[in-house]
Amino acid sequence: MRFATAQPPQWRSPSSVAGMMQVVVLALVPAILVSAWFYGPGIFFNIAVAAIFALGTEALALRLRQKPVLATLGDGSAIVAALLFAFSLPPLCPWWVTASGVVFAIGLVKHAYGGLGYNLFNPAMAGYVLVLVSFPDLMTGWPAPDIGDLDYQRPGVGATLQYVLTGRFPDALTLDAVARATTLDRVREGLGAMRTMSEIRMNPAFGDFGGAGWEWVNNFVAMGGGALLLLGIIRWHIPAAVLGGLLGMAGFFWLLDPEINASPGLHLFSGGAMLGAFFIATDPVSSPTTARGRLVYGAGIGVLTYIIRSWGSYADGIAFAVLLMNMTVPLIERWTRPRIYGRPG
Repeated sequence: MRFATAQPPQWRSPSSVAGMMQVVVLALVPAILVSAWFYGPGIFFNIAVAAIFALGTEALALRLRQKPVLATLGDGSAIVAALLFAFSLPPLCPWWVTASGVVFAIGLVKHAYGGLGYNLFNPAMAGYVLVLVSFPDLMTGWPAPDIGDLDYQRPGVGATLQYVLTGRFPDALTLDAVARATTLDRVREGLGAMRTMSEIRMNPAFGDFGGAGWEWVNNFVAMGGGALLLLGIIRWHIPAAVLGGLLGMAGFFWLLDPEINASPGLHLFSGGAMLGAFFIATDPVSSPTTARGRLVYGAGIGVLTYIIRSWGSYADGIAFAVLLMNMTVPLIERWTRPRIYGRPG
């Protein structure tokens, strides 16, 4: 006897991996445009190089692993990793530095663990740390922000492209004439030279509460992150915990002595704090899945970022903090897993 059957009443999510990745890219576009406004067109070249090598590496890894190439390339995960990696680089960055980092990020950090959904570490930050440690001199190509009252030579599109392709400017320019220390570097160097924050902030490169260009870029990054929250692409736990951990540490030491400790606003709106809080630490693969776990994970990133910035060897510690907390995710998940209904403890 045959029984009449029907399709099972499962609910299908209206979103997809590709759709979410597209929203993440769109949310970051305004911040990219603002970064190009203040720091020049180099970010566009970084993105182009990173995207080409990310897609090429992804395709090669999929073919070697005998996985479908075109279907997986279409999910957009490689493009998002390339975009976040390129956004973290200085605008003046030779192409081989960008290529080395993104090949490492996609080929090893992502696919060596099994591909999308299996990587332990955030690919973009792992690639960034690789090039930061391997090419420290070439990772200093940050032009001064174009705010109209700084005396420096701004490279044009042609000069920027030549530097990206060859690692050299035209004869009339040098990297020393174009690049300047970032806001966090200025604070670090100034405090190391026994100068007070009041003296350090007299430099016109500082804005109202952060770097003159950095605070605008971070404002737009935060607005893009807010859009992701409203659309349900990310949840509030990690961004709130990252910014809260950094704010708490910075605020505590700033209240102890504001002349030898940077203000909380400067920490939040200089460097990669906002990008890390909304776009990097929220990576669903390398972050915890429980609500309590996300809070612990995010707070750890915020605290470690402040520690590295204040007493470590690097002016901006977001990438190192994310990777260190990535290692703790299995333990955090074990400690914060919810109690099974009907079981004690």
